[in-house]
Amino acid sequence: MTVSDVEHDAMRRALALARRGPRGVNPQVGAVILSPSGDILAEGWHHGAGTPHAEVDALSQLSPGQAHAATAVVTLEPCNHTGRTGPCSLALIDAGVARVIYGLDDPNPRASGGAERMRAAGLSVVGGVLADDGVAQLRDWLTVQELGRPHVTVKWAQSLDGRAAASDGTSQWITGPAARADVHRRRSEADAIIAGTGTVLADDPALTARTEDGGLYDHQPLPVVLGARATPDEAAVRRHPVPPLFVSDHDLHALLQTLRERGVQRVFVEGGPTVASAFVRAGLADEVLAYIAPVLLGGRRLALGDLGVDTIGDARRLTVASIDRLGDDLLVVANPEHTAPRSALGHPAAQKENA
Repeated sequence: MTVSDVEHDAMRRALALARRGPRGVNPQVGAVILSPSGDILAEGWHHGAGTPHAEVDALSQLSPGQAHAATAVVTLEPCNHTGRTGPCSLALIDAGVARVIYGLDDPNPRASGGAERMRAAGLSVVGGVLADDGVAQLRDWLTVQELGRPHVTVKWAQSLDGRAAASDGTSQWITGPAARADVHRRRSEADAIIAGTGTVLADDPALTARTEDGGLYDHQPLPVVLGARATPDEAAVRRHPVPPLFVSDHDLHALLQTLRERGVQRVFVEGGPTVASAFVRAGLADEVLAYIAPVLLGGRRLALGDLGVDTIGDARRLTVASIDRLGDDLLVVANPEHTAPRSALGHPAAQKENA
């Protein structure tokens, strides 16, 4: 049993629908219901906590019996538990759906098992379809499910010889406008942005996400200032649209737990060499963004400090995900080997199905 081109197209549509839903504690999920002839009968997505899941949202648009013998295409395995809403797997069974195509296995043990329930009821079920796209779209939520903490991106800008600042401490601007615009776009996609008090006192950053014309993105990350030194009352970060969180405790695991409890899934660490090094040294960097400018500075102001690497065998190995040119600068995106993206949770490269 194979997955048709029409079903692949429906999965791409479901992934696009999923992005309409809010990012938060619950995953963004999309669903498309296909008729036996392959026409789209209904579409749905999860609109937020407490609302119908994507499958039920789509089914609600159909009249009784209209989903009989249909195919449901869903980005995440239909759930198998009762919370604020009932099990989506049961809703699909009761609607008379004959076939279910889904992207990722649900990693939450409380919600997983929907695929097996539907198979036991006689439905044809295929998992792992466009799983790489699903992992990329749900990376932050998956990190929370697997590791119990938000997904952490550590960013820095450096000269070609690895310096974050000149000998006198000046660092604005190492990179050019295109790189800075990319940083602000990524800030706007984060739930929280972390900077150390050293950076706040030296550079007085606003920690906002700004558009190229100087305006503010609609979504602004929660600014987090980490360190024992006091932040002046007149500091720019205190005028941030979102009230800042000031944290004097250097326990990064506790900080991430606090942020998770506040619904944060994506953390952007941009706080200078000390804070960046601390996250990398603690093994808490899931993604590294290194913006590299074609300038030479020399000196001792390295982009990263001590990582606890005393010998080459202890080096922090990374897997390069992409290298992009931004104006005159380069952006290298890399993942520590222990957090490199996988093809799919619980799936081999091939699709899993019942014949």
